[in-house]
Amino acid sequence: MDATGNTVNTTPRLGRYTIDSDTSSLSFRTRHVFGLLPVHGTFAIRGGTVEVAEPLSASRVHAEVDAASLRTGNAQRDAAVRSSKFLDAGRYPLITFASDRVDATTVSGTLTVCGVSRPASLSVVRSEVFADGFTVRAVSRVDRTEFGVTAARAMAGRRLDLTLEIRCVRA
Repeated sequence: MDATGNTVNTTPRLGRYTIDSDTSSLSFRTRHVFGLLPVHGTFAIRGGTVEVAEPLSASRVHAEVDAASLRTGNAQRDAAVRSSKFLDAGRYPLITFASDRVDATTVSGTLTVCGVSRPASLSVVRSEVFADGFTVRAVSRVDRTEFGVTAARAMAGRRLDLTLEIRCVRA
C-alpha cells in the first residue's frame, strides 16, 4: 500500500515488453591511476526484451549494450578502452545479458563481454509500474578481468560498479 492506503502494484502485467533505448541508461564508476582517481562513464543500451511471466521466476530478460558507445568525457581514454587492448569493440560490438532467474529483488543470468560469458546478478533497488510499462533501477559490480579485459592492471580499475536505469514499454 502507498501512503494513501491504495494498493500499489510493483509487478508489471504479464506479457512482453521492449527496453526503450532512448530513455534507458547504463552508467558505471571505477577508479584508475593506481586506484586514486574516480572515473565515471556511460554505455548506450541498444535494446532488449523483458518477458514477465507467472510465476515471476519464469520471467526472462535479454539486453544488448553497444560496446563502442563507451563515454567517460576523455576522448583519449575512451578510444583506448574501445580498442583491442580492452573491449575490442570492433571485434565484439555487443555486450549482452540474458537472465536465468528473476525475482522481486534480483535478476541473475549470463553477462557476455568480449566473447566471454560469466554469471552475473543485478540487484533491483527500485521499480515503478505504469499503465504502459515499468522502470527498474538495478546495480551490480563486475570484475573486468573475469572477461579477459586485463590490460593496464595497475592503472585501470579492476571492478566496475554498474547502475542500470531501464524503461520497458509494452510490446
